[in-house]
Amino acid sequence: MNNRSPVRFSQALSLVLLFVVVGTQDSVEGRLIPAISNKPHPNDAAAYARWLVSQNSWGVLSTISSGLGGAPFGNVVSFSDGLPNEGSGVPYFYLTTLDPTASNALKDKRSSLAISEYPLGTCGKRDPEDPVCAKITLTGKLVLVDVNSKAAEFARNALFAKHPEMKGWPKDHNFQIFKLEIDDIFLINWFGGPKPLTVDQYLHAKA
Repeated sequence: MNNRSPVRFSQALSLVLLFVVVGTQDSVEGRLIPAISNKPHPNDAAAYARWLVSQNSWGVLSTISSGLGGAPFGNVVSFSDGLPNEGSGVPYFYLTTLDPTASNALKDKRSSLAISEYPLGTCGKRDPEDPVCAKITLTGKLVLVDVNSKAAEFARNALFAKHPEMKGWPKDHNFQIFKLEIDDIFLINWFGGPKPLTVDQYLHAKA
């Protein structure tokens, strides 16, 4: 046997392991994330919506701008609805009033959060606007959570589990916890237009 064969085998094995490790990283965010759980069937609108929110970590949060004459203001924000694979369906945010989103919400609570399936890597080669690549918009009120409440404790655990970097954000920026109280749900996950889905059906679906 060639003396170099074990060395070559070891090198090949190392490359394979490297590809496996790299393959577990999110290609969009460039960081390790939990494995994406199997998505529900498109006909199960409530379960699909909960899966889409739970698996994602960011979206576009829109508020009514107080500085732009009431124009809508969309902002990319991080969020979490619970610990990994234990989502509640309610998005929580860690925001500072140094940013327009939080300051807008304190003056006018009307808000919406748009989320796409595309960042999860489960849309294949489909365009993000393709109906089969699901998208959801949660519309409601963006409200400040009482810092001493159980909801705040839940939110902190949920946010810091999914976004560990938040723990080190500057204290003098006065980051506060907000949540979206959902009034309406717009979901498209297949051809034929938005799926009928009530807030009650959404919140009581199995995540």
